[in-house]
Amino acid sequence: MKRINNKQDYSHLITELTSFIEQGRKMAVQYVNTALVVTYWMIGRRIVEYEQKGKERAEYGEALLKKLSVDLTKRFGKGFGYVNLSLMRQFFLTYPVKQIVQTVSEQSSKSTIIQTPSKILQTLSTIFFLSWSHYCLLMRLDEPFKREFYESECIKGNWSVRQLDRQIQSMLYERTALSKHKLVVISKAHEKLIKLKPEDEIKDPYILEFLGLKDEYSESQLEEALIKHLEYFLLELGVGFTFVARQKRITLEGSHYRLDLLLYHRILKCLLAIDLKIGGFTHADAGQMNLYLNYLKDKEKLHGENDPIGLILCSDRKNTVVKYALGGMNNKIFTSKYKLQLPSPEVLESEIEQEKRKLLEMRIVRERY
Repeated sequence: MKRINNKQDYSHLITELTSFIEQGRKMAVQYVNTALVVTYWMIGRRIVEYEQKGKERAEYGEALLKKLSVDLTKRFGKGFGYVNLSLMRQFFLTYPVKQIVQTVSEQSSKSTIIQTPSKILQTLSTIFFLSWSHYCLLMRLDEPFKREFYESECIKGNWSVRQLDRQIQSMLYERTALSKHKLVVISKAHEKLIKLKPEDEIKDPYILEFLGLKDEYSESQLEEALIKHLEYFLLELGVGFTFVARQKRITLEGSHYRLDLLLYHRILKCLLAIDLKIGGFTHADAGQMNLYLNYLKDKEKLHGENDPIGLILCSDRKNTVVKYALGGMNNKIFTSKYKLQLPSPEVLESEIEQEKRKLLEMRIVRERY
């Protein structure tokens, strides 16, 4: 292969091509997200219109959704079960229906062309800017003003679903309403935002289901659900755990990692790093945790605190393995000082196994309906 003489020009070329590819990927994800949301809104609208022909609406509607879920799932696979169809119906009823329908009607009246589904989709794409996962979260909010507030700030800040959830849980709406310095409160909510890569966004389970792709996201979904449950379980034990961070970013020698969960133990005065993997335990898992502990010891440990410890959870189809990582700490010290205050591996293994069974059972029911 011939050598490139002008390295500066070549470097500029690579930069430009990289920008083209990244922008193209973002556009592709945005279009798929918009198409999904608009399609689901139209499905919800058509279901409501069809329901209104029935005499006993409540019973009729439930029976209709169940029948539709069976028939649509046969044709298109996952994504059209009873629960998701119910969300589509709720989506149409929740959002400003009159305004949206009026917009579509105005567009239709201005054109002599009959409004086909593709034309309606094109019109509605200027109204919905968030992903279906965002709207599923927003629909949990009963108050219209609160929902509009979070939707607006989410669009402005380009929040991920996780960031939106965090702001709702932190009661940003209520804190802003009570504060005399509203702009300051809102501006803080837009600090330290995490930008998702297009390849991560396209793995959203709703998008995969909508496109009829394989269920390659199931492991990450299961990890997410299990770590959420473990966080709740440990904090509810009442033995001194406090929350520090989820998906803690750790940079080691130029590489970036995400630690699933970081807690602090008030009695032991140390950080507890928790990492969960779907699969069997390997020595690589222990090695990675020790890297995390060395980082926390060097960068995050405060004066007067004890060395951090790690908790590795590996769960496959057969069983769950829980191991404490000491990061070089003497095992005798761990046994005498730490072990008495921490839940035993057996207790954690049992809790993870029980929750995993529940999640898998729920998934089976969802796929069935």
